[in-house]
Amino acid sequence: MATICNPLHPLPALLAAIALLISAPGRAEQPMAMDESMPMAHHHHDHHDMAAMAQAPLVRSTGDYQVPDVTLRNADGKPVALRSMLDDGEPMMLNFIYTSCTSVCPAMSGIFSQVQARLGKQVHLVSISIDPEYDTPARLKAYASRFNASPQWTLLTGRLEDSVAVQRAFASYRGDKMDHVAATFMRSAPGEPWLRIDGLASADELVQEYRHLAAH
Repeated sequence: MATICNPLHPLPALLAAIALLISAPGRAEQPMAMDESMPMAHHHHDHHDMAAMAQAPLVRSTGDYQVPDVTLRNADGKPVALRSMLDDGEPMMLNFIYTSCTSVCPAMSGIFSQVQARLGKQVHLVSISIDPEYDTPARLKAYASRFNASPQWTLLTGRLEDSVAVQRAFASYRGDKMDHVAATFMRSAPGEPWLRIDGLASADELVQEYRHLAAH
C-alpha cells in the first residue's frame, strides 16, 4: 500500500494529485472546528486517504509556542538563529516538511508556493526539515527551486536534535517522519499567539486566515 511519504514512490504521479488536494472543492464553505487540545496524529495513508484529508474539516487552534534557541541552516548553508528570525517583526507562516517525501510534503509546498504568489512580501514563509540528516542545504536548495521559492520563503535544516526540539516546541513531533502531521502555523507579529491549522489547508484558506490575523 502506498504511504503518505514513501521515498520510493515516483514523484510525478503524485504531483498530478496535488491539484486535487489544493483545490479541495466544497471544503471552503465548511467552518473550521475549534480545538485547543493536542493535535491529531496522522498515520500511514494511501491516496484515497489523501483525498479524504483534502476534504476533511480543518482543526483551528492557538498556542504560545516557545521556540527553542537553536541555530539551523538555510538552503545556502548559512546559519540561521531560529528564534531571532521568527521574532524579526515580519508576519510568519511555518510548516514542517522533508524533501524525500512524495505526497503530503509536495502538496503542502505547492500550497506555500501559491501563498507566496498571492501574498508576496506580506508574509515570511518558513519550512523546517524533519529529516535533516538527509536534507542537506544542497537538497533543500533543489527542493526550493522545484517550488519556485523566493527569498521570502526560507527552508531550514540542521542537526537532528535541533529539528526535533523545534518539532516538540510546536507539538508536532511524532518520532517517525512517516507519521508527521500536516499542519501550518502563522502569526501576524512577534509576541502574538500562533494560529495552528491541522489538516491540508488550501492556499485560499491560508491566505484568508492570514488576512484575518493581519486585520486584528
